[in-house]
Amino acid sequence: MLVDSYLPAAKVFLADRGYDSDHIRNTLTQRGGTPIIPGKANRKVPIPLDTITYALRNQVERCFNKLKCSRRLATRYDKTAASYLGFIQLIAARIWVRSLLT
Repeated sequence: MLVDSYLPAAKVFLADRGYDSDHIRNTLTQRGGTPIIPGKANRKVPIPLDTITYALRNQVERCFNKLKCSRRLATRYDKTAASYLGFIQLIAARIWVRSLLT
């Protein structure tokens, strides 16, 4: 069973330098996506980077960081996927309300 057939096609792939390979870039381009990956320092031909879109990666990582501050979420205490998703939504709402107050 191929899991890839059930996933939607990626439009943009944000990743760090560890994913900078021609194979990954070609696969993403063939699937219709755009790789936003900074090039490694040893790359002979530098590839331009969309820095504005790549900056969004930082925001996503910060959001995951704030979510993981909750011990229950980070250690996955919940038994069912529904209760885990409910707790994620609860923590996300708490983060959102705090951002409104500041």
